Amino acid sequence: MTNKIISINNLKKKYGKQVVLNDVSFEVNTGQIVGLIGPSGAGKSTIIKLTLGMEKADSGNSEVFNTHMPNRKVLNKMGYMAQSDALYSSLTARENLTFFAKMREINKDSIASEIERVSEIVDLTQHLDKKIENFSGGMKRRLSLAIAFLGSPQLLILDEPTVGIDPALRKQIGVELGKLRDNGCSILVTTHVMDEAELTDRVVLLIDGNIIADDTPANLKTQYQVDSIENVFMKAEGDM
Repeated sequence: MTNKIISINNLKKKYGKQVVLNDVSFEVNTGQIVGLIGPSGAGKSTIIKLTLGMEKADSGNSEVFNTHMPNRKVLNKMGYMAQSDALYSSLTARENLTFFAKMREINKDSIASEIERVSEIVDLTQHLDKKIENFSGGMKRRLSLAIAFLGSPQLLILDEPTVGIDPALRKQIGVELGKLRDNGCSILVTTHVMDEAELTDRVVLLIDGNIIADDTPANLKTQYQVDSIENVFMKAEGDM
C-alpha cells in the first residue's frame, strides 16, 4: 500500500509566454511535513492550485489520496488554507467556523467543541463573536488557519499560513503542526520565511518554477556546507 498522500508528476504551466512551472515533481508522504520554499512568484501557489484542481496544468498530473482533483470526498478529508482569506465578512468568527464545519460534514454534536479547540490554537477564543469585517488582516489569517484545522484532517495544505502572524503565535502554530504530523497528518506548507523551513521534515526549494533541491533540512545544510536553510537557498540560487 502506497504512503503517498500527494503525488505531483512533471507539472508544467505557462501564463502566456511566462513559464510558471517547469517539469515539477515531488511527493508528500503519510505523517510528513513538507515545506515548499521559495520567493514570491516562484510558483508555489500555482502548484497548490493545480494539485487541488483549481487550475489545469499544460502537462503532467497530480493526485491527492490517489485521486485526481477536484473531488468532494477527498476535500472532506483535508484542510486547506489559501493565500487569500475566503471568509464571510458579515458573519462572526464563530458563524464562519460553524459554516465551514458543516461543509466539512463534521458531526453537529461536535461542532461547538471543535470551534473551541481550533480557536484556542490560533488565539481567537476571545474574538469568536466579533464580525469579520472588524478583524485585522492578521486575525483573518488566524481564522483561516483555524478553519483548516477543523475536524483533525488527514491532510493539511497551507499556503503562506503565517503571513501577518506574530512570532510567538507562529511558534505555537509550528508546535501544533508537529503534533498533527505525529498523529499521522500529512502537511504541505508554502512559505518564503526561511527559518520556518527548519521545522519541516523535508524542504522543496523552488525558484522560477524549477525545483532546485528536495531533501531534509539537515541533509541540505550538509550538502551545501552552510548552517541554515536561508543560506542553502542563497547558495543554491547562486549555483543556477
